[in-house]
Amino acid sequence: TWSLALYTLKRLFTCSSSLPQLSVELNPGWPSPSSRPPNGELLHVRAVGDNDTLHFLFCSQGAPTLLLVHTNTSSSSLKVNWKEFVSRNVSGSLKVEPESSVLYSSATVFSRLLEYDDVNNTAEPTSDLFPPYELGSFLWSRLVLSGPSARLCGVAPDNATFANGSLCLCLGRGGRAESWPRLLHTANSSQVEVWLDGVLPRATQSRFLLELQAVGGAYRPSRVEVQRSIDDEFTPSIFKVSRWLSSENGSSEILGFLQWKPVASRGRDSSVENATPCHHSAPRPQSSEDTARASGLVRAFYAEPQTVGLNVSFGLAGDPFYNSTRFLRWTVLIGSGSPPVESFSPLVLAIMAVGLGTPMILLVLGGVYVCIRKRVAVTAAAYQPIN
Repeated sequence: TWSLALYTLKRLFTCSSSLPQLSVELNPGWPSPSSRPPNGELLHVRAVGDNDTLHFLFCSQGAPTLLLVHTNTSSSSLKVNWKEFVSRNVSGSLKVEPESSVLYSSATVFSRLLEYDDVNNTAEPTSDLFPPYELGSFLWSRLVLSGPSARLCGVAPDNATFANGSLCLCLGRGGRAESWPRLLHTANSSQVEVWLDGVLPRATQSRFLLELQAVGGAYRPSRVEVQRSIDDEFTPSIFKVSRWLSSENGSSEILGFLQWKPVASRGRDSSVENATPCHHSAPRPQSSEDTARASGLVRAFYAEPQTVGLNVSFGLAGDPFYNSTRFLRWTVLIGSGSPPVESFSPLVLAIMAVGLGTPMILLVLGGVYVCIRKRVAVTAAAYQPIN
C-alpha cells in the first residue's frame, strides 16, 4: 500500500537530534490521489529542526531534478499550483513559504547522457560523440518505493538502444550506504545512485559521460575541490573525494555541495573488482533557459536561475569498455551546509593502536630489560670479595 511505501521511504532519511521530525508526501496537494500527475511525479521530504527546515524535492517532470531548500524556520511549508506546475511554462508555481525564510536553495539536474566511440582507447571524449540522450525527453516510470530505496527508471522514446535497457536513479537513506563506494551521508544530504543497465551501445568501444547541471539563485555551486585522505577503509585504494561546492562570494562558509568518489562500478555487485575510475570536467556556465525548459522543477521554483554544468566521464585509457558488462553505476551525495568528512572507524583505530602500540611496548620493555642487565653487570664488577 501507499501508506506502507511512504513509511518505508521515511527510513531513507535518518534525522539527527537537530532534525527530529520528518514528513513525506508524494505529489503533495495533487487533487486526484488515485492518479498520477501527467508527465511525472513530485516527491517532498520535509525534515524539521528546532529552528530550521530542510525540504528535499525530487521530480520527474522532464529531466530528473533534486531540489534542496533550507529555511530558517520550523514552520516553512511547500505550496504547489498544480495547474501551472504541469504546464511547465510558469515560474513561481512551486514555492516554499514564507519565501523570506529561505536561506539557501540548489537544484541538481541530471540533464544528458552522452556516448562516444573511443576508437583509440584514450578515454578522451573530444570527438566521435554520438547524438546525446536528452533526459528531459525520456519516458519516466512512476516512483517505485521498495524496501530501503526509492527508484525512478526511464527510457529514450523511439530508440532501439533502450529496447531492453534503462537509465535509473535511486535516492538513498541516511547513515552510510551499504553498496560500494559506501558514501557517508547525514540528515542534511541525500544520496543519489545513477545506473545504466542493459542499454545497447552504439559502438563496440563506447564509453559514457553524465552531464550534471547545478542551479541556484545568488549562490550556485561554482568550484570543484579534490580532497585527499589516507583513509580508504570503505573504498579500498580510493584516497580522493571530489566536492562541488557552493559558497558566498569571498567567503569560506560552504552553503551546499555535491560530493562523490572518483570511481564507478561496471558490475551489479559493486565490488572492487568491478571498479572503474571516473573524472570530471571543469564547471562551466550553462544556458539557464535551456535548463528551465528541460526541468519542470527548475522552471517552477526559480524566477531567474543561474546554471553551471559539468560532465562526469567513466573509464580511463585501457579500461574495459561499457560493452563488456553493459552496466554502469555511479553515486553522488547532494546536501546543504558542509559535506560530511570521513574519519577512522573504531575498528581501524583499534587496529592502529595495536599495530603501533605493540612495537612501542616491546621497545620500552626491551630498553628496561637492557638497563637492568647493565646495572646488574656493573654492580657485580664493582664487588670485591673479602679474603
